[in-house]
Amino acid sequence: MKTPKQTKLNTTEPKRELNDVVRRLFGCELEAATEKQVYRALCTLVREKLTEQNRLFNRDNAAKERKEVYYMSMEFLVGTSLHNNLFNLGIEEQYREALHEVGFDLDALYKMEPDAGLGNGGLGRLASCYMDAATGMALPVTGYSIRYEFGIFRQKIVDGWQMEFPDTWLDMGDVWLRTREDDAVEVKFGGEVREWVDEMGRFKVAQVGYNSVIAVPHDMFISGYNSKTSNRLILWSAKLPQSFDMAAFSRGDYVRALERNAMAETISKVLYPADDHIQGKRLRLKQQYLLVSASLQSILKRHYKKYRTYENLADKVAIHINDTHPALCVPELMRLLIDEHDFSWDAAWDICCRTLSYTNHTVMSEALERWNVDLFREQLPRVYSICVEINRRLIDQLSRDYPNDWGKINYMAVIANNEIRMANLCLACCHKINGVSKLHTEILRNGIFRDYCNLTPDRFINVTNGIAYRRWLAQSNPLLTEYLKTLIGDGFLRDANELEKLMAFHDNEEVLENLMAIKRKNKERLAALIADRNGVRVDPDSIFDIQIKRLHEYKRQLLNVLHILYQYCQLKDHPDMPFVPHTYIFAAKASAGYIRAKQTISLIVAASKLINNDPDVRNKLKVVFIEDYKVSLAEIIIPAADISEQISVAGKEASGTGNMKLMINGAVTLGTLDGANVEIHEQVGDENIFLFGLKANEVDELWQKGYNPNDFMTPELQRVFDMLTSGVLGQHYDDLVASLLTNRFGVADPYMTVADFNDYCREQEAVAKTYTDRRKFAEMSLVNIAKAGIFSSDRSVREYADKIWDQR
Repeated sequence: MKTPKQTKLNTTEPKRELNDVVRRLFGCELEAATEKQVYRALCTLVREKLTEQNRLFNRDNAAKERKEVYYMSMEFLVGTSLHNNLFNLGIEEQYREALHEVGFDLDALYKMEPDAGLGNGGLGRLASCYMDAATGMALPVTGYSIRYEFGIFRQKIVDGWQMEFPDTWLDMGDVWLRTREDDAVEVKFGGEVREWVDEMGRFKVAQVGYNSVIAVPHDMFISGYNSKTSNRLILWSAKLPQSFDMAAFSRGDYVRALERNAMAETISKVLYPADDHIQGKRLRLKQQYLLVSASLQSILKRHYKKYRTYENLADKVAIHINDTHPALCVPELMRLLIDEHDFSWDAAWDICCRTLSYTNHTVMSEALERWNVDLFREQLPRVYSICVEINRRLIDQLSRDYPNDWGKINYMAVIANNEIRMANLCLACCHKINGVSKLHTEILRNGIFRDYCNLTPDRFINVTNGIAYRRWLAQSNPLLTEYLKTLIGDGFLRDANELEKLMAFHDNEEVLENLMAIKRKNKERLAALIADRNGVRVDPDSIFDIQIKRLHEYKRQLLNVLHILYQYCQLKDHPDMPFVPHTYIFAAKASAGYIRAKQTISLIVAASKLINNDPDVRNKLKVVFIEDYKVSLAEIIIPAADISEQISVAGKEASGTGNMKLMINGAVTLGTLDGANVEIHEQVGDENIFLFGLKANEVDELWQKGYNPNDFMTPELQRVFDMLTSGVLGQHYDDLVASLLTNRFGVADPYMTVADFNDYCREQEAVAKTYTDRRKFAEMSLVNIAKAGIFSSDRSVREYADKIWDQR
């Protein structure tokens, strides 16, 4: 592979701009600045460029009266911004050279930036991908979330167990935020509802005796590839209207003087506080209401300033609810229109229904949020009374649609069984509800949302997820990107469908060899990181079998590690058996209070210690758990993957996006027909994917028949379970085994790990056999890259704009 000849870049202007910012911020010249000062100066310079782009973009949109989209999400997993912004602005190499000339290394500055961990996993990363795509497509989309002081926790493995530590991303990440204290808004909690009829005979309501919190907006500007526009992600922080209790201080009660403000600031302190106690539940509810109320107040204020009316709100504004966390948009928008802007109920409801839309991200009923009525009424008394009225009118309508079917009506109600059901709030109101893959949407239509869908089927549509592929391919895998340019040109950077041109080389031996050479270099990079962070040497010529995602039982990391232990037993029994060397790589965080998930991490770590320290298998089998999984770590892991583990039980993964990121980097999927794996299979065909396990309908049929995991037991799996309970792994995992085989913890094996184990082992053997045919595996890798274009977030956002937001 020949390297293109580089042309000399003009660095005079970048150096002048950087020097001006360094002088302004730190009072010194660029050459005399520290590395940290240069990092802050460069980030500030880029932020100011994006700020100006956003100003001009807003001015043009206002002149054209374009419809604005507001994307409400509790999570935006932004990751790092400096590399992404320089790349999107097309100035990365220019600034790299300018910094080099004054003695600084841009890659070293990249490493200084913390991930903005404002999300837990795929949901938050998807939201960020959509913001990137919308900006690149010059669509006016504003994101709203919370400026968590501590994002998703920093994970450390201590004595084989996950420990959570604060993620202090703001220490260096604050440079991307522009705070607007003057645009702060009041959010009300608690108190009681007062009702009266005014002198005009109008019914009036007010919330009195409440506690106020001030929500302060912080702007993070989002760039788009090759775009002269930028959008805003607005993040809210919480504080008290008066932050210091002078009276308490004067009488010597110094702690109390600051206590109330500390309690208010707790609302925006941490992403997803543990909610296995009442205080945690109360805090989560406050977080959700802070996001919704502050955002809607801001949206309405901006809209009225422009149009001097709210009558046209649904024509000029689309508000999108990303999962159930911001579902309070429904009653809060009603509250604002009725209580503060004098709309009648019917007029306000019409506006809400036409303005709001909702994406569902899960088919698991336990993940569809519900709030205890007493807690909800205590914290949000006026919003609760609106929910009661929404529910009353809904039940009146449902009793006409489904006469005397009270079981169905109870299932569809917003309030039932002493709970407020957030998904049902969205279903009762939103003009469009979408799933995030074909299979997922089918399950919504025919399963958990069937009764609503039967009434208004046109409201339910599918928009399959997509990824910001330029970040996950062009930025994360520059070797592959540059090689693709030599083969098919650079059109794929503007249109992901151009990757299809790569199919012309599917039988070109030189191209296949070069692709495998690039893959090996990426594997060497990951191997170096593993050696540094884990102290384990892994072989880049072994199969890099990778499972990276949030740790959850339905994603079945447990199935993966059970198979690894099965392979270990086979190698111990038959040391001379033919075996293709494997390196199994895991990275995942478990929610702080999710004991079963943390036990699975512990098992993976224990298995890695046993296997990696056994000389009998040292050159054949390695297991690595890389701690503190985040976006910047994924950018190194994903380009190195040979096998993409997507092994959730069929019918539980709504879509997945990691499968798409791995696919576009040439990894071959090993998975069930679940989520977007179905559509990956449609794209690449039977020959370029490894499939196993029960299908979604077979899972349902087995449950109806009566699933007993013991019916699927084999001597090989029993031996693995014996390892888990014997203490050979350094501790006992009796609870994990019991969760798979007995009803001691509820339903035995709720995600059918035992049922799919044998088929999974069989397909792993097919993986190993195929990998030894290097040409065949290279062809499979090429096809996966070439067919990944459909999973671009550009396509997803365009579908949202056309089908849901009515944005042209």
